[in-house]
Amino acid sequence: MHIKRQLSADVFSIGSVVMVKACLMCWKNMNNLVLSLAPKFTKLLTLDTAVETIAKFCHGLQDLDLSKSFKLGDRSLYALAYGCRNLAKLNISGCTSFSDEGLEYLTKFCRKLKILNLCGCVKAATDCALHCSFISKFISFIPINLTRTWRIHGFQPNTPVAAIGQNNNMLHSLNLGWCDNVGDLGVTSLAYGCPDLRCLDLCGCVRITDDSLIALASGCLHLRSIGLYYCRNIIDRAMYSLAYSRVKNKASIWQPMKGRYDEEGLRSLNISQCTALTPSAV
Repeated sequence: MHIKRQLSADVFSIGSVVMVKACLMCWKNMNNLVLSLAPKFTKLLTLDTAVETIAKFCHGLQDLDLSKSFKLGDRSLYALAYGCRNLAKLNISGCTSFSDEGLEYLTKFCRKLKILNLCGCVKAATDCALHCSFISKFISFIPINLTRTWRIHGFQPNTPVAAIGQNNNMLHSLNLGWCDNVGDLGVTSLAYGCPDLRCLDLCGCVRITDDSLIALASGCLHLRSIGLYYCRNIIDRAMYSLAYSRVKNKASIWQPMKGRYDEEGLRSLNISQCTALTPSAV
């Protein structure tokens, strides 16, 4: 749609919030607005104000790209949480100023998210932003060794927290690449809170271990792609868990059913630079 491109390239490049308001009031039905702010906002002093304006007038917004907008702060996430609750796809990769509190707040209200890109959001993507609220409701389904992992990290199963694992169970794709504050605590909780995950990128998440992969193998039976590049604490046990899960659930996953994908099961696995893996496990 040419209107979308014009709004992104021309309106924002002059940094006029007044014009933003005028444009958005005229185009109330732009549900799939896609904006890449970083190259366009070089002359705009208050990026958060622009996002707040978008949130105020585009309540039906479903698709938003804020990637590499380094100056954006939590004000933008709070505004989107209030004004854009229909968001289904959000790209905030490279936005290094967002905090995990801001991300938690966003996901508490934007519960329709299906695609979320947090690559490089080192402050926002943390265990705190991922682990589930009242995880005890899943406790009977979780292996003892995983609950032990949570307690080692100081997390009690009955602790109420707002998090992606609790609020965004519709997620299909999540990119956590190079978020080195993500560990087993966050990934295991994510695995049991987002069972419909199809694509998960954990490249460069150097803190995760086999416990994360065991949880994903048990809780996310529809996973088709996992990125583990440079995850050097992953050892053979993780590969065996993934393989066993595929075999154990083969009948239910691959059985033809109306409405399913033509093919299910893990199709892409990036284990480059996972130096602890042995050839036999691969």
